[in-house]
Amino acid sequence: MLLGAIEAGGTKFVCATGAENGQVSDRISIPTTTPAETMTAVDDYFTTHPVDAIGIGSFGPIGVNPDDPKYGYITTTPKPGWGDFDFLGHLKSRFNIPLYWTTDVNEAAYGESMIGIAKDVPNSIYMTIGTGVGAGVISQNHIFNGRTHTELGHMRLNRLPGDDFKSSCPYHDICLEGLAAGPAVGKRTGKAGKDIPVNDPVWPIIADYIAQACVNLTVAFAPDKIILNGGVMNQRQLFPMIREKFAAYLNGYEEVPPLDDYIVPAGLGNNSGIAGGLLLAQAALKNA
Repeated sequence: MLLGAIEAGGTKFVCATGAENGQVSDRISIPTTTPAETMTAVDDYFTTHPVDAIGIGSFGPIGVNPDDPKYGYITTTPKPGWGDFDFLGHLKSRFNIPLYWTTDVNEAAYGESMIGIAKDVPNSIYMTIGTGVGAGVISQNHIFNGRTHTELGHMRLNRLPGDDFKSSCPYHDICLEGLAAGPAVGKRTGKAGKDIPVNDPVWPIIADYIAQACVNLTVAFAPDKIILNGGVMNQRQLFPMIREKFAAYLNGYEEVPPLDDYIVPAGLGNNSGIAGGLLLAQAALKNA
């Protein structure tokens, strides 16, 4: 069988075909412009590359509850033109095949849990820290959703003494995204992350906030592994700093795996999402 995957981001869509083991055979990158323009390119790709099922992970917020009238929609996104867009309905009107619909971070979390760095454990959390912060939770090898999908990038944190940085989140003054995502790093320093020296004093601040988030994830979900990915986490010097502060904040309250094996980079790198999409396409086909 040939499977399809869509990793729909606010900057670009990646469409791919591949096998049930998550291996990609072909892919294309499409700029995220208007729904009409972008989705026409998506339609054209899967018309010329027919598949048996498609797994879709989309930027959001999105409707993931099948009982919700907005199921399958991108809902309140600030991305111009995409608010209240019926993404899943659009695809259903053009392709009579099984479709799996979830968030982009859930898609990546699933890829890491099935064939990536968390493949040997049943419970994991994948968090991407880049332009924004999003996280997908895997519980007993299944994607966790509640009333809606998680928005863990907006958990509240303790502001560090002396840190008077104005949050870059328009909604929250002390959430992880507002204090430590890529835009926050840029506003703090006036530079892109890749241009900031590894010993710059901004990095311990960012590491501290991410460590706080990891403690919150640990006590809330009790995962076997926390996977950190995204543009900010390309700064590999952050990992030892995060682990050190995490240990201090957790303060022995509960036992966790060795930290080098608990707070880790993604095993699939930039392929987490698209591999997860292929695996979700396989799941959709089986469910059908």
